[in-house]
Amino acid sequence: MHNLELPPPAGGEAEIPERSEPPELAEARRILTLCAVCGYCSGYCALFRQLERQQGRLPPRSWREADLTAFANLCHNCRACWFACQYAPPHPFAVAVPATLGRVRQYSYQRYGWPAALAARFAGNGRMAAWVLVAATVLAPLLLWLLQPAAVLLASSSRPGAFYAVIPWPVLAGGAGLVWAASLLAVAMAVRRFWQAIAGQRYSWGRLGAALPAAVRAGLTLENLKGGGFGCHERDDGFAHTRRRLHHGLLLGLALCAAATVTATAYHHFWSWPAPYPFFSMPVLLGTGGGALMLAAGLGLAWLRQVTAPVLRTPETRGAEAVLLASLLAVAASGLLLLALRHTAAMGLLLGLHLGAVLGLWVLLPFGRFLHGAFRVTALLRAALETATPSPVSPVSPVSPVSPVSPVSPV
Repeated sequence: MHNLELPPPAGGEAEIPERSEPPELAEARRILTLCAVCGYCSGYCALFRQLERQQGRLPPRSWREADLTAFANLCHNCRACWFACQYAPPHPFAVAVPATLGRVRQYSYQRYGWPAALAARFAGNGRMAAWVLVAATVLAPLLLWLLQPAAVLLASSSRPGAFYAVIPWPVLAGGAGLVWAASLLAVAMAVRRFWQAIAGQRYSWGRLGAALPAAVRAGLTLENLKGGGFGCHERDDGFAHTRRRLHHGLLLGLALCAAATVTATAYHHFWSWPAPYPFFSMPVLLGTGGGALMLAAGLGLAWLRQVTAPVLRTPETRGAEAVLLASLLAVAASGLLLLALRHTAAMGLLLGLHLGAVLGLWVLLPFGRFLHGAFRVTALLRAALETATPSPVSPVSPVSPVSPVSPVSPV
């Protein structure tokens, strides 16, 4: 490992030109400057490979705010670099890449979210997001209790169309469709704003189309959660692929639930077969499998959050992370509970509870931590495009990267 002579943290002796930027960006610039010159972690993930490429393009002090937010969203928080870094605390350089970039990601959700006023309110504000989730989940069954006669709401029936006796089809489809469309529009606008900031230039549709599969593949396979091939770090300096597998379980569960919704829609409109459906029908099998996977993976990720070593946590982001997990767990648990008790008098209230949980998830989707998947794939797209572009030769050769599995020599 190379002994670096670079600016120490704020308060050190080295003079650093003043730069008017938020403190989380200033700290990210300082730390990523150290990382770019060191090069030890270049084999771990796309972030460090991009830092290596940027060394040949621009000096770190010329990186834009958008460059820093793009770097932050390339980081998948596997924490391998934290354990490999000889400049991590208690070293005076105090290099803590995962926590620092976690704060910058949160800043990016606020900076590029849409509508901007709501993004500023929700980014990092786990308490407000939690209140919205609770209100949406509770409001739907409460309205049903107030507006529907008890004879309808508490009727025990599993015949086709029983759901729509409690919530009429136009209300269910219209309300859910409106929230769904508004949420997708807000996510699309946020991604557009983020892309316009980080792209740096205009790319042809041909180049975008050629690079997009690699970005989507990296996003879906979560190859950057492999920690260079050995897995993530959670509690100590051991390696494990647990978090990556749990994320894949959650993604697969969401995909199965989406397939269940599409299949049920086809049953309703093309075969005139309204819900609820028998257990061995395709919508119920897909939804049951998806809900069970979401519940198991969500609980596993919640457990990992609790056992993660305190030194690896980012307190500023934990509230938003907890709300994201809670919303996914609420959707899965309420859906499975509705399936189990749909033959009873509790069916009507449970239908409202599940609908409220789904609407709460969709309302929060464009804000804060809920954007991390979309922003991550967008940053991966930029990385794929830059990888395909020949990099100019830097006038100053960076330090040769060291293999991440090589023994760390003392400073």
